[in-house]
Amino acid sequence: MHQASIDIPAADGVSDGYFVKPDGPGPYPGIVMFMDAFGVRPRLREMADRVAEQGYAVLLPNLFYRGGRSPLVDPADLNDPDRRGAAFGRLMPLMQQLTADRVVADTRAYLDFLAAQEGVAPGPAGAVGYCMGGRNALIAMAALPERIAVLGSFHAGRVVTEDADSPHLAVGPITGEVYFGHADNDGSMTPEHVKALEEALASAGVTYTSEVYEGAPHGYTMSDTAMYHEGAEKRHWAALFPLLDRNLH
Repeated sequence: MHQASIDIPAADGVSDGYFVKPDGPGPYPGIVMFMDAFGVRPRLREMADRVAEQGYAVLLPNLFYRGGRSPLVDPADLNDPDRRGAAFGRLMPLMQQLTADRVVADTRAYLDFLAAQEGVAPGPAGAVGYCMGGRNALIAMAALPERIAVLGSFHAGRVVTEDADSPHLAVGPITGEVYFGHADNDGSMTPEHVKALEEALASAGVTYTSEVYEGAPHGYTMSDTAMYHEGAEKRHWAALFPLLDRNLH
């Protein structure tokens, strides 16, 4: 595979990131992978590689580029629950600064960059998001329905809030297919939140699947953290690859 650490022009500067695609001329459908709060790191590059192996060109940008370049955390912090919590607290200001307007502006730039790469197929791209990335990818898809054809969102939090700009209230423009793999017993996405999201998607006529992964904690796909759940990680791959294939290949 072609693998490269790259700098990506973004709305307010330059985002460091990672780009991977299969060897050969392609063209390969494009995917933007929206990171979790712990940022671009070996685990996410490994996951981007696994998606690329299925025949995709994957762009993994540092969504927190306004606060600095990767790495954002010490990998040793992620396997200890207390140190993981402390790292999350340090990153909270960066999450709060990543407003919906900034997410959309940056995503436009990421999609432009991805589309300009050699071997990337023309037309709409896909989005894959984890934790906060699942929320941000939904915001981007709702704002750019003509450019994002499919979304796989896993253990996303704060998709439903009490705020007037809650992401679930803006899903009306979405024309592509969306999949949500929710974590079980997740305070940032409760059963009531899941129900509200499903009602909003159904009311808007969005093609969607929404599933709760029983026994899987928030962050279940991330094998470099204390929240990893092997069975749920395998289930998420089994859902993601057919989702992408039927919408992009």
